[in-house]
Amino acid sequence: MAHEVERRALAEYLEKHSLKHTKQRDAILDVFLEAGQHVTSDDVYQRVREQHPGIGYTTVYRTMKLLCEAGLAQEQTFDDGITRYEIEHEHHDHLVCTKCGKIIEFECSMIEAAQNDIARAYGFRVLRHRHELYGHCEDCREG
Repeated sequence: MAHEVERRALAEYLEKHSLKHTKQRDAILDVFLEAGQHVTSDDVYQRVREQHPGIGYTTVYRTMKLLCEAGLAQEQTFDDGITRYEIEHEHHDHLVCTKCGKIIEFECSMIEAAQNDIARAYGFRVLRHRHELYGHCEDCREG
């Protein structure tokens, strides 16, 4: 079955917190995992309604928050103020186009090393960070 590991992780989280395991939550998890990166709760809602028209927006919104709490999703809010969700995975940073809204993920070991060096120099322990670069993507620069 697709998404077996994630479904098991959600079930364990729900059981640990005495929360109900429902078919709607499983359906929302599946749609989220298939949707890819940087989706809004509205995106997930529109997609889940295609297969399960009885699922309401509030259920989707609350389930997305629950997936974040369970460590299966991560919430991101960029300069446009729209909350997006992405699958929780290794750390990465973002390039955000301010014209079309395109979001490109990237990893850079030099940036990671530099921020660790800076933190060490100031006796600071980094718990988490966000690195976002805003500008225009290649398509928007040419248009």
